[in-house]
Amino acid sequence: MAVTVSDNKPGIPADLFAKAFAPFQRLETSRNRESGGTGLGLSIARDIVLAHGGQISLANETRGSGLTVTVTFPSNFAVARRA
Repeated sequence: MAVTVSDNKPGIPADLFAKAFAPFQRLETSRNRESGGTGLGLSIARDIVLAHGGQISLANETRGSGLTVTVTFPSNFAVARRA
């Protein structure tokens, strides 16, 4: 099972993909503490995905704008269903 999320923002330089997963790394330098996050989003997402046996990866859109995050879980991953 895979989930892919894309946006149409500038993306992340490929050489910074690993850094993007490090805790407290804010790659968007134009933001300050009032308008930006803490740099924990991808770090927390990675830890959750890995703890469930999955993988998470980043890629820039081939059209030149946007970032794609792909989360892949093993085929035997159980998905909780809402009642």
